[in-house]
Amino acid sequence: MGLIKVTVHAADPFTLTGLKVMLRHLPQVVVVNATEAGAVDVVVVAVERLSGAGQQLLRAAAAAGRAPVVLIANEIEDGQLLLALQCQVVSIVSRATADENRLRHAILTAARGESDLCSPAGPENHSAELSMREVDVVRLMAEGLDTYQIGEELGYSERTIKNIIYAFTTRVQLRNRPHAVSYALRTGVIW
Repeated sequence: MGLIKVTVHAADPFTLTGLKVMLRHLPQVVVVNATEAGAVDVVVVAVERLSGAGQQLLRAAAAAGRAPVVLIANEIEDGQLLLALQCQVVSIVSRATADENRLRHAILTAARGESDLCSPAGPENHSAELSMREVDVVRLMAEGLDTYQIGEELGYSERTIKNIIYAFTTRVQLRNRPHAVSYALRTGVIW
């Protein structure tokens, strides 16, 4: 793999400058201006939260081209994962863990056309089947409903919904609710 052209978008000028400086030190990475976005391989977007201005910045960065997006954010709610996927996000990095190694890995993965939103499934994951109840819960999570709203929709208590989510994510070895939605999308359980 040759040099990877990366453009950076951030919600504030300090983050933008810091990211550009950090990325310029990475081997194989060349930082280009957003105005030169014609031949960009990867887009890096850094926001505090994926709401309001953060959503607008992500949408604008994704609309500028077809390059995969690495999203750096402090906070992403369950319902916002679908927006991220629609905006070509292939990797989400927490601002707390966004060091040079993590960013380099995310950028290289994106440049190869791969995604690290879902960890590779182990042998037991391939045979894992979801019950209709689990599919309903994950589908409603993807629509942005919280556990109380899902319980109201399906006629279960909030505690039952939490138990369903816990059992599913533990059995399939998923990290969190956005990971569960991503897994369900990737495996075709929901679309």
